[in-house]
Amino acid sequence: MTSFIHDPDADLDYGFDWSPWLADGESLSASSWSVTYGTASEITLHDDTFDDTSTTVWVDGGTRSKDYKITNHITTSAGRADDRTHTLKVRDR
Repeated sequence: MTSFIHDPDADLDYGFDWSPWLADGESLSASSWSVTYGTASEITLHDDTFDDTSTTVWVDGGTRSKDYKITNHITTSAGRADDRTHTLKVRDR
């Protein structure tokens, strides 16, 4: 799990490179993001995208001094599924 300082006024992109985990010839076939810790109504996830090997989501807002966990759930062309999580610490920068 990685941790980032996220300014409450920022709108930034976060993501994962899944290529080291993927088998030869395997690619991502689905990706979704969710707030898995913290109040989802306080932070906005939007404009999520993915390609064969990586995922991205844009994150807007958050409440100062609170921490959030955003989780990326993927499915692959081989039918495998996994999750990765970032911790966002909302602080003024």
